[in-house]
Amino acid sequence: MSANPVIEAPAFPRAVTPSRRSVRRRLARVAMSAAMAGLLAAPVLAENMTLEQATRVANRSPDFVARDSARHPVEELRFFGVTPSSSVIEIWPGGGYWTEMLAPYLHDYGKLTLAVDVPNGEPEGQNFALGLKFAGRLDANPAAYGRVEYALFGQKHIELASPGTADVVLTFRNLHNWINPSMNLDVQQMLRSIHRTLKPGGILGIEDHRGNAKLPQDPQARTGYLRQDYAIALVEKAGFRLVGTSEIGANPRDTADYPHGVWTLPPTYALGDKDRAKYQAIGEADSFVLKFKKVG
Repeated sequence: MSANPVIEAPAFPRAVTPSRRSVRRRLARVAMSAAMAGLLAAPVLAENMTLEQATRVANRSPDFVARDSARHPVEELRFFGVTPSSSVIEIWPGGGYWTEMLAPYLHDYGKLTLAVDVPNGEPEGQNFALGLKFAGRLDANPAAYGRVEYALFGQKHIELASPGTADVVLTFRNLHNWINPSMNLDVQQMLRSIHRTLKPGGILGIEDHRGNAKLPQDPQARTGYLRQDYAIALVEKAGFRLVGTSEIGANPRDTADYPHGVWTLPPTYALGDKDRAKYQAIGEADSFVLKFKKVG
């Protein structure tokens, strides 16, 4: 066994994985019942699932679906090269926007591992790290999430997974957190751990809020924004090579200079109702989308 296996703590029970034949039978019964009731479209088997269909699975949160026009999930996952047979690690999934699509998409032939942090090494486990609401959604949908695995990654758990085991590692709007001193993290140590975890030629996909290239980068990223060139240099220092950039997440209305940083904008609205219409019109933050390949 590797010295650094994916951690599956006792608090993270995994559902018994049914056979593909039983899954097909179950989904067929669900499809027939749903069609008769007229409640939802017939589910799609994972082996035939496209990224477009992954955005339309029945268990997605309506609030997340409403954000698709700003986040462009199909185009972004396609840009990163995620396929139904990929072994994917999603680092710090937050509320689960991407997980809700990745889990069913990878269910039959791929693998999804959620890497979560337990602040200060506290032992509360999966529900604490993911948030009770998100963890409850995972538990309530074993057909979609029963094969999801977990790893601890952060302050007290710096080794992400066994070396050379992941095709793709993804992290969305998290890099700015890793360089903030309040998180008590070593960003280079984290990036090197991701490098070790990836297979030769494996892909690291990063999305984050794009800062103003004409201004110096705050080394603590307190506003939640990162200059794109700063982020590229940071990641390449850890042994990656930039192989692609995308303007999927571009928003030219975002000036990146708000009273409470990026959290002033939707979906957070840090100022509450103050100037809410103004910030709603701006929309979600301008974001860079970067694709790196493991080298060395």
